[in-house]
Amino acid sequence: MNSGIKTVFLISGYLLIILSLVMLIPYFVEQFLGSGSHIFAICAVLTAFIGILLVITNQTTNKKLNIQHAFLMTSLAWIIISLFGSLPFMFSTLNLTFTDAYFETMSGITTTGSTILIDVERSSKGILIWRALLQWLGGIGIIVIAITILPLLNVGGMQVFRSESSDTSEKILPRSREIAVAIFKIYFALTVICAFFYFIFGMNVFDAIAHSMTTIATGGFSTYTNSFKHFNSFEIELIAIIFIILGSIPFLSYLKFVKGNRTIFFSDKQIQGFIFFLTFSILIIILYGIIYLQQDLLTSLRSALFNVTSIISGTGFTTNDYSGWGNFAIFYFLLLMLIGGCAGSTTCGIKIFRFQIIGQFIKKQIKNIFYPHGVFPIKYNNQSIDDKFLSSVLTFVCLYIGIFLLLSLLLSLTGLDLITSISGAATSISNVGPGLGDTIGPSENFAYLSNLAKWFLIMGMLLGRLELFTVLILFLPSFWKN
Repeated sequence: MNSGIKTVFLISGYLLIILSLVMLIPYFVEQFLGSGSHIFAICAVLTAFIGILLVITNQTTNKKLNIQHAFLMTSLAWIIISLFGSLPFMFSTLNLTFTDAYFETMSGITTTGSTILIDVERSSKGILIWRALLQWLGGIGIIVIAITILPLLNVGGMQVFRSESSDTSEKILPRSREIAVAIFKIYFALTVICAFFYFIFGMNVFDAIAHSMTTIATGGFSTYTNSFKHFNSFEIELIAIIFIILGSIPFLSYLKFVKGNRTIFFSDKQIQGFIFFLTFSILIIILYGIIYLQQDLLTSLRSALFNVTSIISGTGFTTNDYSGWGNFAIFYFLLLMLIGGCAGSTTCGIKIFRFQIIGQFIKKQIKNIFYPHGVFPIKYNNQSIDDKFLSSVLTFVCLYIGIFLLLSLLLSLTGLDLITSISGAATSISNVGPGLGDTIGPSENFAYLSNLAKWFLIMGMLLGRLELFTVLILFLPSFWKN
């Protein structure tokens, strides 16, 4: 076994050890607030044992990763963590099957928020905080990867977010640890502040902590079946909206702000585009609610603010069953699922920056029709965009739409109706959470889907979370021969 593969398994071992330590948190919660079960302690020991074995058996002097190994490590990390993270679900009083447990865990670690739990309140406190922890870990994990690894792998145009300290060679960032630590501090601080405000405005301590983790991670798991509808508090919903937006902003912008760029939140094109489209969508749904749903202004404003912010960011918290708002609302929310938020944040979807770049490309093509000999360079945040970059972005968007359609087709083959199939594919590949319709809509869950449909959705969650190419390229023999 070469040193690169050994390093991949060595890192996987360390990740399992970290996961086992995190499992002790719900264990202690169980001891103080729950049934006193020792399931989490047993799962922690088993996970730590496998992790230590991987670390011991894969020691190597050369711990550097090349591009191939970086792709493998990124995908393998999510798969392995989901595998061992599902153990508490299987061994708990929920008695979930492996498929259901893996679905719930993959939904958590990818910050999707789709659930197979019919009655969330019946779960133990340990399980509830474990679901929140999975999303919180998945959120910080994807931020670090999006900033330090994906730009180097040239995945779907992510190279535009390559930090100034990035290396252009085939070696992974030597400063990855430094960047990861800085991001973690910001991420942790936002979580604590969010929990504080949740508590101040009415949540108990447990709910405030659990929801703060899933809010910053834009994950969507709640401690209640009815999600935020349970609290029926505009103040709590407003806190959620604020921190969902903060979690949707590229975390590289926070780093730049700390380093002295005080105008970054106003000058960054991606943030500008996200806020503009979010505001536009909220206004559209407000007007739709007033004109077509006969809602009063305050009711429409409250519903639109929360649900649009939750869907476009891929969070998936709900206060209303928007599946019953009519065809326009259903179609518009489906579009919001696919568009997504900002790259370099915890949000998913195609991402705002890709639409901005495609928009500039279309504008350039139109100008070329009228001025065939004109030169119209494309820039994004003061960076020149070349043809290779454009091809990367266009290829990603085409592949994203292609996989979305394929997933929809596969789900329809399992017997699901059209709305369930299409929204299920959208919510999995965009890591949103609830789908649309009577089966997987905001008031329902994914428990009654067939095992085959659940595995299709699991595949969609993983692909969407890791920007498609990171997973798909592993199946190309030519990639490993190079």
